[in-house]
Amino acid sequence: MSSRRQPTAELVDERGDELVIGEAVALDVRAASFVLRAAGAIIDVLAYVALLLLMLLGLGALFAWSPFDSALGAALGIACVVFAIVIVPMVVEVATAGRSLGRFAVGVRIVRDDGGAIGPRHAFIRALTGVLELFLSFGGIAAFVGLLSGRAKRLGDLLAGTYSQHERVPKVVEPVHGVPTPLVAWAAIADVARLPDALSRRIAAFLRQADRLTPETRARLASELASEAAPWVSPLPDAEPELFLAAVAAVRRERDYRALMLERERLEHLTPLLTGLPHGFPDR
Repeated sequence: MSSRRQPTAELVDERGDELVIGEAVALDVRAASFVLRAAGAIIDVLAYVALLLLMLLGLGALFAWSPFDSALGAALGIACVVFAIVIVPMVVEVATAGRSLGRFAVGVRIVRDDGGAIGPRHAFIRALTGVLELFLSFGGIAAFVGLLSGRAKRLGDLLAGTYSQHERVPKVVEPVHGVPTPLVAWAAIADVARLPDALSRRIAAFLRQADRLTPETRARLASELASEAAPWVSPLPDAEPELFLAAVAAVRRERDYRALMLERERLEHLTPLLTGLPHGFPDR
């Protein structure tokens, strides 16, 4: 690391590629896969069919105990079908904010395309279209549309503006590395305060997944990131690109941590003044 480039406009605008929604919040969620959605749908369909069978058996027992007009029996049968495969799924989705028995089992939830909770309108559209794509076609339409959709959406999701969000994500413990031994002396005098936040996050992401990259890709990415970081670091050490990136990330993390601790100490020092009462004012 001996060359030094001047910052350019392209390097300065590191945040330009970030995707931020209208509320200025960056979303980082995972859509459920087709296999998870299929497993949850099978569990839900079996549960609703079992409910329908129980209701029809009860209706049959009632008809055997007290016979009534066949037209009334047909109307009650249709009402049982509508209740079991339309009303119940809709009520369950609204009451559980997008969950159901099958989705709870596989760890997913139905949400709006913008990440918000679904409402009665979304649940009704999904339940109504589910009669066709899940029950009448035995899941064929839902499977066909889901395989063609990027987020494994079924027809009801496309019409309602929803998708299935995967919530059961394993906890990942990120490794924390210190300053490499050859660069300890350099770290004591290094200035990395001007390093853009977006570039710092890219360097941290590279260091986390470096062990899973091929040697050629690892060396190429390390060299590219080191070249981008060089204009923001002073002085430049004479070290390999990946070693340089590890040292920069460690120094940046340690100094950010110290800055946060100093800010906390200042706030704690001001707490009595901010929360206390004026002199002589009774504490009631």
